[in-house]
Amino acid sequence: MAHSAAAVPLGVLEQGCPIRVEHDRRRRQFTVRLNGCHDRAVLLYEYVGKRIVDLQHTEVPDAYRGRGIAKHLAKAALDFVVEEDLKAHLTCWYIQKYVKENPLPQYLERLQP
Repeated sequence: MAHSAAAVPLGVLEQGCPIRVEHDRRRRQFTVRLNGCHDRAVLLYEYVGKRIVDLQHTEVPDAYRGRGIAKHLAKAALDFVVEEDLKAHLTCWYIQKYVKENPLPQYLERLQP
């Protein structure tokens, strides 16, 4: 099953638009708008203490998978944890995988068991 969208390079959305992650602190989510603003990829988190966030779930619509969008969401969320001097609990399997593939000290030292 071939998709014409598969020809789009990683890190780039339609019409050559770079992937831009937006952070909505009020709704506790990171998003990437896809196809204008109808579709979006999302990473959800919750505070489970004053200084601890649980990175709970990452979701990318099927048509956009395999383009590195979830990696951008994971990096943005982990960078937020570092910048805000928080600790992170990783409920989301994808973020667990991302940290294993990108074992940066600033990420590892902030992980909660």
